[in-house]
Amino acid sequence: MSVKFISNGEVTDFLKEHKDEFEAILLSEAVNVASKINDILQKGNIDLLKNAQTLIQRVVEQKESEVIEFAEQEGVAWAKHSLTLSFKLEWVQAIRRTLWKFLHRYIEERGTYLAPEDFFEMEKKINNNIDYFLNSFFLSYSHYKDELLNSQRKLVEHLSVPIIPVSPTVAVLPLIGHVDDYRIRIIEEKALLEISDLKLQTLVLDLSGVTTMEENVISKFEDILTGVSMMGCKAVLTGLRAELVREIVSMGVSFHQYAETHGTLQQTLKKYLSVQEV
Repeated sequence: MSVKFISNGEVTDFLKEHKDEFEAILLSEAVNVASKINDILQKGNIDLLKNAQTLIQRVVEQKESEVIEFAEQEGVAWAKHSLTLSFKLEWVQAIRRTLWKFLHRYIEERGTYLAPEDFFEMEKKINNNIDYFLNSFFLSYSHYKDELLNSQRKLVEHLSVPIIPVSPTVAVLPLIGHVDDYRIRIIEEKALLEISDLKLQTLVLDLSGVTTMEENVISKFEDILTGVSMMGCKAVLTGLRAELVREIVSMGVSFHQYAETHGTLQQTLKKYLSVQEV
């Protein structure tokens, strides 16, 4: 006997008729989550019981695209409010177990006969849709978190590249710590934009706080000086440490064509601010 298990909507109606009982059993299956339902609702405005009903309806009716879309929305919501992933996993697995209990009850109460091939087809579709939900949820959650981390990193990096105007045409860019490939791109972007926005004539790059600079970064640093020069701005380097100078020389790189060098930031500011006063 072939049974059209999903298309006629009878299972959906059966689950709606037993909604309260379904939720009671679901809560007993997800013990840890049950005690956090109100907290999750208040923190993220996420109604777990309502969402469970939405999920089982889409799963039972085999609306795969809607299951995935719902999972992606849920992933973003959980990531945005930093809700505990283990709760979500426990909750969805509890939904799976509870759903199968009611499917078994539905078959018994309706006296429905399922041939083995029909049952296994039903099992495959139901479990696949729940698995699609879980996979899409975790991918969406991870994607949102990755984007958030990247945006926060960019913000931190921009804040760690402060360009400080010391006169209408002179600004200082103090560099501190380790300069890697990612950070040198931020430095280049920030320097060129600020030269344009502030109409700078002199940009002083103070390297006295730089601890290490990777070899490939040194060559890219030369590109920054070239760009500063092309913007019609003079680049001045100060605070070059002995170990950094040795590394630059060993690479055969020379900054003299595009930048002036001074020993300390104080010497540089004294020179350029004095010139402006004159």
